[in-house]
Amino acid sequence: MAGSWFPQWQKKSAISDNGVIAPDETLPFGQTMVMGLQHAVAMFGATVLMPLLMGLDPNLAILVSGIGTLLFFVVTGGRVPSYLGSSAAFVGVIIAVTGFNGQGLNPQLGLALGGVIACGLLYSLIGAIVMKVGTGWIERLMPPVVTGAVVMAIGLNLAPIAVHSVAASSFDSWVAVMTVLCIGLVAVFTRGLVQRLLILVGLIIACALYALLTNGLGLGKPVDFSLVAAAPWFGVPHTTTPQFDWQAIVMIAPVAVILVAENLGHLKAVAGMTGRNLDPWMGRAFVGDGLATMISGAIGGSGVTTYAENIGVMAVTKVYSTLAFVAAAVIALVLGFSPKFGALIHTIPGPVIGGASIVVFGLIAVAGARIWVQNQVDFNQNGNLIMVATTLVLGAGDFALKIGSFTLGGIGTATFGAILLHALLRKRGMMLEKARNAL
Repeated sequence: MAGSWFPQWQKKSAISDNGVIAPDETLPFGQTMVMGLQHAVAMFGATVLMPLLMGLDPNLAILVSGIGTLLFFVVTGGRVPSYLGSSAAFVGVIIAVTGFNGQGLNPQLGLALGGVIACGLLYSLIGAIVMKVGTGWIERLMPPVVTGAVVMAIGLNLAPIAVHSVAASSFDSWVAVMTVLCIGLVAVFTRGLVQRLLILVGLIIACALYALLTNGLGLGKPVDFSLVAAAPWFGVPHTTTPQFDWQAIVMIAPVAVILVAENLGHLKAVAGMTGRNLDPWMGRAFVGDGLATMISGAIGGSGVTTYAENIGVMAVTKVYSTLAFVAAAVIALVLGFSPKFGALIHTIPGPVIGGASIVVFGLIAVAGARIWVQNQVDFNQNGNLIMVATTLVLGAGDFALKIGSFTLGGIGTATFGAILLHALLRKRGMMLEKARNAL
């Protein structure tokens, strides 16, 4: 870790079909910005959807995602390729605290924001401990078999959101299938830069086909650009002042544990893909994510987390340059201050976004499996089998537990269930092994 805070990025002249762009390498400016645009597209669905579920301003969510990503980049010294966006782990607890009915902006959002700030503070403190004593204690609690299960459970937990978003009609379902096929065809039958931009290019093709089917042939709801034309180019997103309510803080702050598990799993996935040891930067990654969550909560945004969606993009593009995420963050900052962009969000057909989400959320689940494969997790051990099986069903089924007025959603039960089951079954297995050895 000696040397300058930031690496010396080596310039690559272009993307080759099978080439890998490492975190400390960079493409020409134009290609970097295009890769940044694809990362912005990848984070877009969840970063906008989660605020809508909680009653936040989507433009503000986009803005704070850019701010948080830049802060994360600085704190980690530009060594960890990650994008920070709205975390799904906050949806259940914020709705529970505020009683939000799902329509418009959340009038009681301020009650939850104090808890979001407290969560970010706790998260940052965990990161500071990791920076001081290392990651050993976290890895004992959450080894690869656990982190892989949690990451896969998150992808499976998000899957119904994508599927239900395209289930309104048969036409919507077929548009989602068309979108998946567009992305798949781009992934398989193109090469070079176009293949690296498979999600963005597939999305554009799907939108064009949707417009042809609806505006041209009248088969569905046509694309309406009137809101875009009427919206101003520049405007400040809606902000909310936080309130510090102890009940809300007690309910929301423990989400930090879920964020640690998410981030740890994401970092392990990135480390496996890049062949880089990211353990020395894990504490900084936690601190950067925690500080970004505090800033987001201070101005009216939800907590943020490193995005598995963007890890999925890296998995298929093999471009891991951290400067691509700087480009994505700058794009997010510009878009966050543009109401016209906010209006443009609503012109993208829902079935097209749903189809892209099916692919991206699936890539999240696959990232969990990648962790198992690369760490050679032994599924001949019954303890691993039981823990993983239970975790995946808890996450995919969105199994919730109520503790008084507090509700722990599917991601939370999967995360804590994985940690507790692994600790219990591992301890029991070790005791039996010692007993057999004694005989």
